[in-house]
Amino acid sequence: MSQIRTPVRQKAKEISKTLRQENPDYNYLREIFRHLRKELNVDVVRQPKKLPYVPTEEEIRKYYDIVWKSRNMSHVILIKTLLYTGIRVSELVNVKISDIDFDLCQIRIIRGVGKKDRVVLFPNAFKEILAMYSNTAKEKGSTYLFESLQKKPYTDRGIRKILATYAALAGMEHPISQRKLRHFLLTWLKKQGIEDALIQPYSGHESMQSLGRYSKLSTKDAQAEYNNVIGKFPI
Repeated sequence: MSQIRTPVRQKAKEISKTLRQENPDYNYLREIFRHLRKELNVDVVRQPKKLPYVPTEEEIRKYYDIVWKSRNMSHVILIKTLLYTGIRVSELVNVKISDIDFDLCQIRIIRGVGKKDRVVLFPNAFKEILAMYSNTAKEKGSTYLFESLQKKPYTDRGIRKILATYAALAGMEHPISQRKLRHFLLTWLKKQGIEDALIQPYSGHESMQSLGRYSKLSTKDAQAEYNNVIGKFPI
């Protein structure tokens, strides 16, 4: 027969009477309960991390088809940039036209995740339309790649709203966010046999193992690997 326990709220009140005189803060309480777990031999039960949902190629095609049919070239290029580079919305809104090297098909991300600069690649086949869009924007006085009519860079919220709008129009079962587009690219590159060292700049996360190998490779090597597979990309 299991032991009847004191209700949690009641027990908390009893314990608080003892602790109140200590004028505890969060860190103090955390340490107390850490030691209590040891004294009572209580194991910490950790919940397994839920894997992120990754869209299928069919879903990406369905989604992009709706974007293309809108004939809103700013949105077409915005979503293609997210798909090809895997950059975060917070990074995209800060991309300036001057950060793009159209000859090398590279975008420099200034102070991205971890407040560090990095370079991401885009397909050679994308550079012409991106260059034409950028030149038109520059002629209109734009500094950032994506700006509003008020000549202000897009906001995180604005881009997320754009992505959600097309997902709704496409009747997607799962919402399409920048994070899902990013997960799709990283997963897709991995499936194409691209090694972690070359995928690392797209993820933006530091991995000592990946960085060790990446440091021995030139950006030119990375571009060649990327170009070898990107022609199979579903859009």
